[in-house]
Amino acid sequence: MRGETSLASDKVARQKFASQLRDSGVQSGTVAIELFDFANMLDDNAAVERALTDPSRPAHDKIVLTDKLIGDTVDPLTKEILEDLVSRKWSRVDHIANAVEDLAVDATLYYADVKGVTSTVAIELAKIHSAFINIAPVRAKLSDIRMSANSRVAFLRELLRNQRLNPLTVRLAEHATRDLRNRRFLSTLQWLIDEISHHMGESVVTVTSAIPLRKEQFAKIIAAYSAKLGRQVHINSVVDPNVLGGMRIQYGAEVHDSTVVAQLQRLKQMVSVPA
Repeated sequence: MRGETSLASDKVARQKFASQLRDSGVQSGTVAIELFDFANMLDDNAAVERALTDPSRPAHDKIVLTDKLIGDTVDPLTKEILEDLVSRKWSRVDHIANAVEDLAVDATLYYADVKGVTSTVAIELAKIHSAFINIAPVRAKLSDIRMSANSRVAFLRELLRNQRLNPLTVRLAEHATRDLRNRRFLSTLQWLIDEISHHMGESVVTVTSAIPLRKEQFAKIIAAYSAKLGRQVHINSVVDPNVLGGMRIQYGAEVHDSTVVAQLQRLKQMVSVPA
């Protein structure tokens, strides 16, 4: 959990650069990649993190160090964002990497807006989440810190090999397993989905069913969750014959599972409990 100082620094920085990222057009895509790379570098270099967050060190010194680390080839907006972040105060050393990641995600979403694929990326990430949520070995492998980041990414690419996914979806999904930062793959994926929902001003509710939903079912779910959340929701419908019947409705960490498979599993657990 982040301290108040880090939360304030992160929030102010994101608000400060929101309009610049929004107005930067396709440039935001380059900024996103460079910020993700810098966040990864910080995660691998605790000494650098300490140097860039040392409260006793003048901001000018930290800016000079940052400029040396990024060189002369990065986008000017990337340079401005990183110089701003290292000038701020942080509750803990590793919180600066979280802030860099947050702005990398923001830049990615503004780039998705330019490409007109923001909703597509949200839906595809939700489908990946839904596909893996009941496959424990896959979830474990994608969150296994004993594996190298490259091995986890290679494993994910093999899982997604035959899927026609937007490149931004793949980039964010790969980030979720490459840079775990004491997180699980699916929790990071859900955080990304929530970030996109917030960015779009709506929420994504994933509904998994054995057969396609009828129009009236869509309408009822949209009405119910829009009223519950106080804003418009978008339904990501996933058809999975393996659930046999019923529906699994997921919003964030909240899951309401009334599928036949889930009911059979609960019944099996009840029967297997010794008297």
